[in-house]
Amino acid sequence: MTDTNLVRFRAAVAGALAHLESRRQEVNDLNVFPVADGDTGDNMALTLRAVLAELDRLQGSDEHRTIDEIGRKEIVDSVAHAALRGARGNSGVILSQLIRGAAEILVSTPGELIDPSLIARTLDEAASYAHTSVPKPAKGTILTVAADMAAAVAQDIQANPSSASLGADADPRTQDLAIAATLERALIAGQESVKRSTELLPALREAGVVDAGGYGLTIIFAGVVAVLREGAAPELDHYAAPAARGAHHRPHGSARYRFCTNFIVSGQNLAPERFQAQLERIGDSVMVVGDATMLKVHVHTDTPARATQLFAAVGAVSALESTDMRAQVQEREARLALHDDVEGARSDAVAVVSGDGMRALFAEFGVHTLDGGATLNPSTEELLAAIEAVPAEEVIVLPNSGNVIMAAEHAARMARKDVHVIATTSQQAGLAAAVAFASDRPVEENAQAMSEALAHVRTGAVAPAARDDAQGRFKRGDAVGFVQDEVLAWGQPRETLEAVLHALAKPDNGHGPPELISVLDGERAPLGLEEVGAMVNGGVELELRYGGQPSYWWLLAAE
Repeated sequence: MTDTNLVRFRAAVAGALAHLESRRQEVNDLNVFPVADGDTGDNMALTLRAVLAELDRLQGSDEHRTIDEIGRKEIVDSVAHAALRGARGNSGVILSQLIRGAAEILVSTPGELIDPSLIARTLDEAASYAHTSVPKPAKGTILTVAADMAAAVAQDIQANPSSASLGADADPRTQDLAIAATLERALIAGQESVKRSTELLPALREAGVVDAGGYGLTIIFAGVVAVLREGAAPELDHYAAPAARGAHHRPHGSARYRFCTNFIVSGQNLAPERFQAQLERIGDSVMVVGDATMLKVHVHTDTPARATQLFAAVGAVSALESTDMRAQVQEREARLALHDDVEGARSDAVAVVSGDGMRALFAEFGVHTLDGGATLNPSTEELLAAIEAVPAEEVIVLPNSGNVIMAAEHAARMARKDVHVIATTSQQAGLAAAVAFASDRPVEENAQAMSEALAHVRTGAVAPAARDDAQGRFKRGDAVGFVQDEVLAWGQPRETLEAVLHALAKPDNGHGPPELISVLDGERAPLGLEEVGAMVNGGVELELRYGGQPSYWWLLAAE
């Protein structure tokens, strides 16, 4: 771009991410290949978030720091590595390789104005780089869509070479509009390619859907075009998920293996091709990509530990993630079946969540979810996108964090829909309110019913201390127990959890003891749910569920 700071580039990435977030669940629901695990949109969003975070790190506190001051090679290497670190699943890894290929072209042309000609070369290199990164590329996937987009732009420039270049004195607005026009031509070809994907890939044809990754790529491009034009994103078709179309389908490809495993290998003189055959002996859907100092490994396998052991002698393994795809498939099917039941609903609800289990729990009550990350802190733009993405014109928002309420209320005022924010300050309180949600009621009635349910809930939590207590009560890593945000107990996990459970089981403010206490298990909880179940005796019923929240060992709600 004509100015040399990162502000405009960051704006384009942010626009792509925001537009993807607005349709992320739609992309998830289309995901049937290679496994119907319903996370393609999530995985692509994670990749873009990692790029955005890296750009912020490079820019630092000085937004006027130039590209040349930072160094073009450093930017390319840092952004490419960040995309790779943030990537998860097939779609995320392939998107990271598209980004890497594009970055290679941009760093090889220092000082060259970014115009339609350079965009064409960039798209071509991105598509080629990603294609060579996949050992067994399939037609009809995101790889085909990327190649078709690059080919369309190249053909246009060949047919009309006078439009390919801009003069060195082109102002930023002229440049932005020229790039937008080029990307929109690619987008038209991409949409056509997405529609053809059903014909090219048997798994898609059987399920009656288009490719989720290819569709996600067109959404990303539409978001960039919107930023460059400072207006609305180009219109894209919406696609119904299989269950919403009444189609019954089965998983494809890697359904024989259970865990989608991703990790990073850091070292020296690393060679991706050395490990392909070894990984294919213990799994499939194998991708090993990166460079001599860092590899990203993706494999579907029943034995994640064996996959990491293959790299023990050549580098350090980190950022290991192993997701149970069978559980994901079951959650997706339950969510889509529920969507069929509420299609045409009068009102919808959106909850900010953190944790795979939490997402599934809210889905059971017909509530859409927005991933708030480990800190439960989405932006106003992300909240607005989630509100606008749901089909109903009346929407309830559950912020599920005191820090999110103000942003949610601001998003509600900006929305073109009738939006009510229920001031939930925790995920467990949000779930208690979600029980009272009914999609066939007007939003005002839902808001009243959910607020009334919330008034009869007391919450608790147990988490590892992030730092030493200033009063000397506990040290970093000790268990700390809360009731209604007040510190109640600390020490060992078992004793602390028992103290919180017993406090919640007592009568409160003139009311008798609760009828039900819900306990939601975090992703690193040191005690199993079966151990928790033996902690409360008497007339109080315990409901034990997996929440998967990253920051709290247990979240509790007494009703």
